[in-house]
Amino acid sequence: MVASADQPGPRRRRRGGWLARLVARPGVQDWVVRLPFGARLARRDGAEIFDILQGFVSAQVLAALVELGLLERLLGGAEPPDVLGPETGIAPDRMAALLQAGAALGLLRRRRDGAYGLSRKGAAILGVPGLTGMIRHNRAFYADMADPVALLRGEAETQMARFWPYVLGQTGDIPPEVSARYSDLMARSQRLVAQDTLRLVSLKAVTRLMDVGGGAGVFLAEALRRHRGLRGVLFDLPGVMPLAEAELTRAGLADRVALAPGSFRENALPRGADAISLVRVLYDHDDTTVRALLASVLEALPPGGRLIISEPMSGGARPDRATDVYFSFYTMSMGTGRVRSARRIAALCKEAGFVGIEGPYTARPFITTVLVARRPDGDRCKV
Repeated sequence: MVASADQPGPRRRRRGGWLARLVARPGVQDWVVRLPFGARLARRDGAEIFDILQGFVSAQVLAALVELGLLERLLGGAEPPDVLGPETGIAPDRMAALLQAGAALGLLRRRRDGAYGLSRKGAAILGVPGLTGMIRHNRAFYADMADPVALLRGEAETQMARFWPYVLGQTGDIPPEVSARYSDLMARSQRLVAQDTLRLVSLKAVTRLMDVGGGAGVFLAEALRRHRGLRGVLFDLPGVMPLAEAELTRAGLADRVALAPGSFRENALPRGADAISLVRVLYDHDDTTVRALLASVLEALPPGGRLIISEPMSGGARPDRATDVYFSFYTMSMGTGRVRSARRIAALCKEAGFVGIEGPYTARPFITTVLVARRPDGDRCKV
């Protein structure tokens, strides 16, 4: 079954709210704290509110640890601030403050002798492909979030829109180095997405898979490794093709993949694939672009052909902390993006003419959620 909608229904008369108005009164808060059960609730709520308040600072502490290479350095063993400080050009007392903050976040461990080592959680950051690159990349996103009201009002060009120019329709005029930059970031961050997607969806019956917007071919390469009889087509902007060719050649898979340069905004998708994947593609674009893309996918597929959509999706009626906070504002900062619920994406697929929509499937919603649909078997779309 498909998740609940993220679209607002008809406007209704406001109901309830009395409890929120009551709790919002300072005098009531003072009274609640005096009650045994109220004190526990007040402490818990207060701690959770402060955790939200200091969230940006926590993220910046993590960014400093990554930028300074301290996580990698501490893999070799614990070090004291007075050693790490001079090596990084930071005064020992300030290095001590950074390491102490890292320990408070559970990323480091403080030893009795005052040295700091890497915790299990800190080591896990190094073990997630592309995560440190994404942490560094967040600098541009956080700059856009410095004035969240301006972002919501769309009052200024964002740094993220300049980093991801293709989402605004720029294609032929994108310099090769820019294409390589965003494709490299996608490649490093998409390995987990590919692994989760392929755990959730079987490709055993597929003979040819076309990955639209496939970048360096990370998803396609993972699919080909798992299914030796599978062949692939990679469709993406011309500037991405050299990087994709190099990566697929390095992986020993170039002879099983046809490269198809083009823009789905301007070119029809090649035919011949019995399955098409859109991995972290739809949430980059507005509904108009998504509708046109889904129509193009339907046209390219044979009767019974499958569409696989994989990306972070809104929780809809059950808001999700990862997708409805981080990814929602991340795509907003890109300029035209939008995180949609599984039900909203399913509705767009149905509108395009797809049937047999299945999902959502997810193991880790902060990594990806998957929907699968197919083109009707006959000429008529059985919606």
